[in-house]
Amino acid sequence: MINVVIIDDEPKNIRILKRMLAEFCPEVNVVAEGKDVQEAEDVLKQYKPSLVFLDIEMPYGNAFDLLNKLMPVSFEIIFITAFNEYALKAFKYSAVDYLLKPVSIHELKMAVEKATERINSRHANYELQNLLQNMERKDESKKKIAMPSKEGLIFIATENIIRCEASGGYTHVFTSEHGKIITSKNIKEYEMILPENIFYRIHYSHIVNLKQIKKYHRGRGGYVEMKDGILIDVAVRRKDEFLSRFNILK
Repeated sequence: MINVVIIDDEPKNIRILKRMLAEFCPEVNVVAEGKDVQEAEDVLKQYKPSLVFLDIEMPYGNAFDLLNKLMPVSFEIIFITAFNEYALKAFKYSAVDYLLKPVSIHELKMAVEKATERINSRHANYELQNLLQNMERKDESKKKIAMPSKEGLIFIATENIIRCEASGGYTHVFTSEHGKIITSKNIKEYEMILPENIFYRIHYSHIVNLKQIKKYHRGRGGYVEMKDGILIDVAVRRKDEFLSRFNILK
């Protein structure tokens, strides 16, 4: 059994989540609850759970205040949040699991399964550390993104990503730091989470770092020459928007 603690300032939310876990996730055992940062800190130190369901907003602080106090932590975390899509990019960057309110049964079961795998593999909680660091970084280019590869998760500063190339359901990510990384995420996912002020999808199979472009060659769609010498076509339908990034007229 996996010992679980639930931290949420709403008793109703705790009751609902406990019922869902009891019915759909029999591998977990809820051992304690907490309603604010101080109570959460005491409960976590006392019960030493393997998994924590953690609400973002709490009285007298939030989840990140709590975690900064406790780091490094030995438990896995599933955040529970009502954050909007923009704010959720921080979680996606760092490969940290979260559940949106109201919690769905399917998403809950999937999150618990993934947390169980991480607990069994005894991996250090690099994802959480990266999330907290990214929350403090204001410069988007300095934030690190977690990339799943066959070796595990690789954390890359976005400024070191040169380009992304689709390969079926996979993506080849070319970096200045680790060379080519083959990741199990598709290119659409990278288009959603990479900062749009730095990256642009110039073709259905290519996303480029705008700062890594050496030259644009005119044509019907034209093509770009990257600093590493690679030539990539610009899709005709994306040309105008792409050029507008540089205040260039057609």
